Amino acid sequence: MESREKDVAVEVSVTTLHAKLGSSDLTKPPYAGVDEAGKTSEGERQLKDLDDLFPYIGEFGWYQRLLFLMMLPYATFFAVVYFAQIFMTVVPAEHWCNVPELQNFTVEQRRYLAIPRSDDGSYEKCLMYEVDWSSVLSNGTRHPDRSWSTSLCRYGYEFEFTDVPYETIATQLGWVCEKGENVATAQAVFFCGAIVGGLLFGWLADKYGRVPALFGANMAALAGGMGTAFCNDFWSFCVCRFIVGLAYDNCFMIMYIVVVEYVGPRYRTMVVNLSFGVFFTGAACALPWIALAAADWRLYALVTTAPLILAIFTPCVVPESARWLIAQGRIDEAINVLKKFEYINRRKIPNEIMEEFRETAAELAKKEQEAKNYSVLDLFRSPRLRRHTVILVVLWASIAMVFDGHVRSAGAFGLDMFLTFTLATATELPADLLLIFLLDFTGRRWLTFSTMVIGGLFCFIVIIVPFGVPSAAAGVAGRFAVNIAYNLGMQFAAELLPTVARAQGLGLVHIAGYIATVLVPYIIYMGTFASYIPLVVLGCLGFIGGSMSLLLPDTTGEPMPQTLRDGEEFGIHQDFWDVPWLKR
Repeated sequence: MESREKDVAVEVSVTTLHAKLGSSDLTKPPYAGVDEAGKTSEGERQLKDLDDLFPYIGEFGWYQRLLFLMMLPYATFFAVVYFAQIFMTVVPAEHWCNVPELQNFTVEQRRYLAIPRSDDGSYEKCLMYEVDWSSVLSNGTRHPDRSWSTSLCRYGYEFEFTDVPYETIATQLGWVCEKGENVATAQAVFFCGAIVGGLLFGWLADKYGRVPALFGANMAALAGGMGTAFCNDFWSFCVCRFIVGLAYDNCFMIMYIVVVEYVGPRYRTMVVNLSFGVFFTGAACALPWIALAAADWRLYALVTTAPLILAIFTPCVVPESARWLIAQGRIDEAINVLKKFEYINRRKIPNEIMEEFRETAAELAKKEQEAKNYSVLDLFRSPRLRRHTVILVVLWASIAMVFDGHVRSAGAFGLDMFLTFTLATATELPADLLLIFLLDFTGRRWLTFSTMVIGGLFCFIVIIVPFGVPSAAAGVAGRFAVNIAYNLGMQFAAELLPTVARAQGLGLVHIAGYIATVLVPYIIYMGTFASYIPLVVLGCLGFIGGSMSLLLPDTTGEPMPQTLRDGEEFGIHQDFWDVPWLKR
């Protein structure tokens, strides 16, 4: 259990920071059986890692509680970075061609006279009658003639601001009809920024420390978010959203990992689930209502971005990762950080324990250097490990696409999109809590399979049930199931890949998720041609991803593989139908 805890909580690199550590296994302290003197019952000292110092510095003292509360602004920043663009680019359901000559008419008179109808009787959104309106009006004509020729909109568009009661950049710049893909492209550009940011800030975190990377990511989000409010064309908007995308994940996840590192094992599950379930979810649920209150996309961009200015205090208030300092051989600096915990928590580390820890830290630094001899390519040198790595890439890509697709489908379920988005996002907290109780009971593979399949199934249910409350309820239920799979997916990978190449392997899996998510805005855009297309695609992805998980061995209760050989042989004796609760 000691190895399992340290591997999941610490050795995941900054480029793989989606590992949510949701297992109830994490409530078991790795130093069980160690007394306050740091000895086992046989009297031998067992100071093997930073975790073994928690009996002396406190598992969740005042300093850890303060750091936990400091996660709130960073969780808010993450919600803003991820979700804010949705409400800047949303397009009202009803729009039609603008005809300047008819501006003195009422809205209904303009549409009736100037806009052709489709076969089902609804007004066309991208066509107008091409006639000499001066002659038509001078003749007193007040009824359209179906024999009139039609053309694409020449003078922009009019929008019915009922479902979306404010101007967005999409309505101001006319990102509909032949420019309708601009919304999807801008979102895809954001995720391209996420790919670059994951590599850039991952390298920065490994080279210069977690705190500089956390500071840089949030400053990128601040600069891009502020610049967004002053954009007047598509390309400037894309540039700003690319800059914001650089901060995706890293603006919070680095802080998340640093805090989890300094919290005792028995409190990590609480910190993990409350930080996401309360802080992140609460901020995300507030975003649609801030957009409605601002009633203008530029003001909304400014209001939601302004709080990121608080990130300038990051170097002053966030402690550097002690494990990173040790890995760099900066042991004295790591000990100084630990002494701060010691002081604020009013605890004392005995001198002999501190001296032993210095020796342990030196050994850990040496092992860290040795681990650098391995690369992600080592995961592809043996058949079973290669298969597991490929499956994990496909699995996480499917999970990421289905999750993001559910996020962006809030307006397709037949109810107010702002309310639906809030309800669907709020399912994150119960999903996190349910995961704690189910994970060790059902196992990783069967829980991943069932939640992905259920999420995909609800996509198909949305299509066949009546539009409105039934379809929205099915959509929210599907999001709830996918939340569980999303929270579990990266942990599954962290527990399955061997320690010597875990960081690089998780980086590969994570970046694959970024790349796959670039496609999601275009999948959602296909809904403009037929509303059921995105749901069918997401439903199929749910079944594909769920099926992939069954091709992996279960990691529940198993020691995490350390070497490449361990990874190759992991789960080789497991049966396809193995379920943890049946074994017990």
